[in-house]
Amino acid sequence: MAKKEEFTVKNNKIARYAKALSHPARIAILQLLIKKQTCICGDIVNELPLSQSTVSQHLKELKDAGLIKGDIEGVKVCYCIDQDEWKNAQAYLGSLFESYKANNECC
Repeated sequence: MAKKEEFTVKNNKIARYAKALSHPARIAILQLLIKKQTCICGDIVNELPLSQSTVSQHLKELKDAGLIKGDIEGVKVCYCIDQDEWKNAQAYLGSLFESYKANNECC
């Protein structure tokens, strides 16, 4: 049992973002969405060396973490960066990295 409820909301959010960012395919998808700066429908599969089903699984992870959002247009789902959640992720992850102060006495 993960006991997520034993940790702070901030810890859980950082972990959720880190999990979403933990696969190179998801990073590639995010980079593609950032580069295009628009909603992308079917092009994602054409840009990656992965099957449709695999890309769909990665999109689901990113969407579950809130980093992307998708709108249904006919039979397609179009994806883009969720700007509000992206800013939240940036703040949470940034605060984690900024909290470390270099210590020359560390091993």
